[in-house]
Amino acid sequence: MRNLLPRTLQTTIVFLVVGGALALALGGYFGPVSNAVSQSLVSVQAWFSSRFVAVQEMLTAPRDVATLRERNAELEAEVAELQAQVIQLQQQVGETEILAALVDFSRANPENTYLAAAVIGKDPSPFLHYVIINRGSNDGIQRGMPVVTNQGLVGRIDAVIADAARVQLITDPASSVNVLLQNAETDGSLVGSVTGDLALEFILQDVAIEAGDLVVTSGLGGGYPPDLIVGQVVNIRTRESDLFQQATVQPVVDFDRLQIVLVIVNFTPVDISPLVPAP
Repeated sequence: MRNLLPRTLQTTIVFLVVGGALALALGGYFGPVSNAVSQSLVSVQAWFSSRFVAVQEMLTAPRDVATLRERNAELEAEVAELQAQVIQLQQQVGETEILAALVDFSRANPENTYLAAAVIGKDPSPFLHYVIINRGSNDGIQRGMPVVTNQGLVGRIDAVIADAARVQLITDPASSVNVLLQNAETDGSLVGSVTGDLALEFILQDVAIEAGDLVVTSGLGGGYPPDLIVGQVVNIRTRESDLFQQATVQPVVDFDRLQIVLVIVNFTPVDISPLVPAP
């Protein structure tokens, strides 16, 4: 009995405590305490969650950086390839436009027979002015044949091999072209220079020339056919003590952007130097 009474008492006390707690809970007396406990648990959970995310990011960051670098390299390679394609398309469009202009020029000048050639090399020296084209003796190219574009005179063939030829530009210091000033209706000689400037010489003092006068080949001397456009007068130098006037001519051809040229293959130059009296 002595052991049974304490256990009964203990059980009664437990039931009383639990019942009182339930009564207090149902009465809303535990609300503030419950909220405080809940907030504490939420804060603890948030702290553990943030630490877990930070540790996860730290462990996965190297892999993400490597992935981003790999993707960035792929995108850079794609951009470079697209840029190369754009440049290639622009070049093709430019070449197509040049060829169309050359075709129009040849149709407008049917008196000559033309052979198109691509420029494959340029003069690296500041003392000589020439370009290399991809046509040679196998294509019927011969030394002395004039070379033009749809804009005007480029020069003439200076040396030939089987599959290529060298074109001496009219800006070369050794070049000399007999020309005609159309407005003044007078002949002169156009010579190149080391700097690439074109000088018009042997114009008599009494000839009235003006800036803007058109300069074309005269056909004299047998080196070039007549009426090929060369350029325009841009500057005139005259002194009373000189026998001749001089002028600077701006060529119509942009020699820095030569890509495709036309060789006049039905013109045979005439060397009249043996007929010129010795000085």
